[in-house]
Amino acid sequence: MLAARRVPRIARSFATVADSVGYKVAAVDANQPTSSVTFLVKAGSRFETKPGAAHVLKNFSFKSSAFRSALGTIRQSELYGGVLSASLGREHLALTAEFLRGDEEFFVQLLAEYVQSAKFTRHEFQEYVTPVVEAESTQASSDPAVYAVELAHALAFRNGLGSSLFATPHSPLTVEDVSAFAKNAFTRENIAVLGTGIDQGTLSELVQRFSGAAKSTGTASSTSASSYFGGETRLQAHGGPETVFIGFGTTGAPSPDLAAFSAYLSPTPSIKWSQGLSPIASAIPAGTSVQSVYLPYSDASLFGLLVQGPSGASVKEAGKVAVQALKAAAQGLSKEDAAKAAAKAKFAAASAIEGRDSFINVLGSKVLAGSDASVNAVLEPFASVTAASVSKAASSLVSAKPTFVAVGDIASLPYADELGL
Repeated sequence: MLAARRVPRIARSFATVADSVGYKVAAVDANQPTSSVTFLVKAGSRFETKPGAAHVLKNFSFKSSAFRSALGTIRQSELYGGVLSASLGREHLALTAEFLRGDEEFFVQLLAEYVQSAKFTRHEFQEYVTPVVEAESTQASSDPAVYAVELAHALAFRNGLGSSLFATPHSPLTVEDVSAFAKNAFTRENIAVLGTGIDQGTLSELVQRFSGAAKSTGTASSTSASSYFGGETRLQAHGGPETVFIGFGTTGAPSPDLAAFSAYLSPTPSIKWSQGLSPIASAIPAGTSVQSVYLPYSDASLFGLLVQGPSGASVKEAGKVAVQALKAAAQGLSKEDAAKAAAKAKFAAASAIEGRDSFINVLGSKVLAGSDASVNAVLEPFASVTAASVSKAASSLVSAKPTFVAVGDIASLPYADELGL
């Protein structure tokens, strides 16, 4: 007979927020064998002082600091089996270290040293940073979907949120420009420290120990409030699918009604290989795709449908279907459709919290803003979603000036008015 044994109970702690030497610190621990720490900086493209500065700063991540060289950072991280990465959004720059549980002391120290004493050397800028920036910008401009969304932001918001995530190839930026931007961004008021697989108290203690030299300005980075404008543009491109973005923008805090509206229109089925119940799914031509896009920010959101296909004619047909679905939803949804959309949007939000990267994206901005970063704060708003509230949000959207982008063979791609906008 097998001897009975005691199985340790695995407890999970959810994100709580504490203040440590001016940094906001939050951690969630599911007792997994790996951990991560992210320094989330208010240094997205929205806040850049010169076009492209945020993109270049992202690619300067983990280069030389006053404490160690870029090569030393790589070698020491590899000795621990860790992975370092940086990602850029329109509002935040995320510097992340992933590592085996128990190695948090080294990696918190490494991240803290970088944001406090990055050197921004000229030779690293010319030899390592600039080639990567140019390659990423070229890659983005050759992807019709990425290019269309970038152009849509510029049309919708112009400045601020309209600033591109990518520097232009052969940008006139200098290393001094990037250093000045970083100096203003890497302050205590602009940084939140987020951990997964690590105890809140442990993370706070490590941040306090290694962040004594962090600068403070007394105020966080800020820009003017976002305004929505809209517009239409067409770009000739070759080598990719014909692409159209049909979008609308709104200002104010993110709305659960818009998230539900996006879920309602999304043709992505809940079961693989099935068609799904979206009003768009059954009417689009074969070989053509329609993707629902909802991008919420702190004071504005961009909502739209990305249509791609092998020809301008197929994109036009699918675009008409998409616009008809938008307008029909603005006239009213059934209670059943609204309930399904709210459940689908709530599930997507709940699933996002569980993933490491999505946890940073969903809760990180709340931590940095000092707002409630609990799971309930993310999910409770969906309880108020009704058929009337979704239809009202949709009606408000479609009554505004649209944001329309066409990328590809512009001789065959439709204009906005040809789709019913």
